[in-house]
Amino acid sequence: MPKTLYVRVSGKDDALDRFEAAWHLASGRVAPAPLAVISFADLPLLVRTLSPARWELLKRLKAAGPLTIFGLAKLLERDYKNVHTDVSRLHELTLVEKDQDGLVSVSWQAVRAELRL
Repeated sequence: MPKTLYVRVSGKDDALDRFEAAWHLASGRVAPAPLAVISFADLPLLVRTLSPARWELLKRLKAAGPLTIFGLAKLLERDYKNVHTDVSRLHELTLVEKDQDGLVSVSWQAVRAELRL
C-alpha cells in the first residue's frame, strides 16, 4: 500500500489524460508504482469535504494512533455525533480506516494536494 495519498482538484479532461498516460505505461509492460488518488471536481468541494475540523481530526488521530470514535470525540473535545459523521465520510474516502474491533486510524504518512488551474 502506498504511504502517500494524493488529493487533486481536476476535471474530466485531467482524468482522461491520466487514464491515457496509465494506458501507455501499461502497454509498455512497465509496472506502474501503486498510487492512491482522490480527485475532487472543484476546490469548493475539496474544502467542504476536508474542512478544518476534519483535517484536525486526521492530524490528531494520526498522532494518537487507533481509537474508538468515542475516544476520538473525547480527544477532540467534540460532539460524538459530529465526529461519527466526519469519520464516516473520511472512511468513504479512504482517509480513515476501521478495523474489526471498531478502532479507527490513519494509515497514510502524508497527504499531498495538487490543484490545477
